[in-house]
Amino acid sequence: MRWILALTLALAAGIGSLYGLTDGFAVLTAEDARRQDVARQPRAIPAIEALAEDGRVLDLDQDLRRDGRVAIINFFYTRCLSLCLAQGSLTERLQQAIEARGLQDRIRLISISFDARDRAPDLARYAARMGAEPGVWQFLSFTQAAQRDAALALFGITVVPAPLGEFEHNAAFHVVTPDGRLARILDLDDPGLALSAAESLAEPSGKERHG
Repeated sequence: MRWILALTLALAAGIGSLYGLTDGFAVLTAEDARRQDVARQPRAIPAIEALAEDGRVLDLDQDLRRDGRVAIINFFYTRCLSLCLAQGSLTERLQQAIEARGLQDRIRLISISFDARDRAPDLARYAARMGAEPGVWQFLSFTQAAQRDAALALFGITVVPAPLGEFEHNAAFHVVTPDGRLARILDLDDPGLALSAAESLAEPSGKERHG
């Protein structure tokens, strides 16, 4: 009987440990845990000086605050022939949904290239290829490597160089508030959930925006 009691206690201790490590069984992976933590406590994005497709250099935090809209941000590079094209197609669907629902005054889309080779003309060509409406969907690239690395770390994007000048990378939709805080991270396969999350964080449509 003693060994049964000992086994029971050991199992109970193991289950209790797993319960704590998985946040009450609510998460089973480190990424799930990170996403839940972001949802509970949004994180300020680091300083990002970005190059826009029209050639302007802007401070992303200031641009978000001036604009006043919630942003759905993703990361890509223009030479990508696989994941980025699928991601672009899904983001185009988001753009269509934003316009169809009249949310363009409350929600915007931002795609940021992590490839140092992507300059303004590359971004502009890619934007045209994706059918981007400039007032809804903006394309940017990093100007400083250190800022790029800090941003990718915060957003949870891993980029690994691959042959022929390509990259292996993960992707997601990241919902960022107008005051520059990462508030939600959603899978690419559910753009509707990303839009719902952004809408829940957006100001009422009657809010006047500046700039």
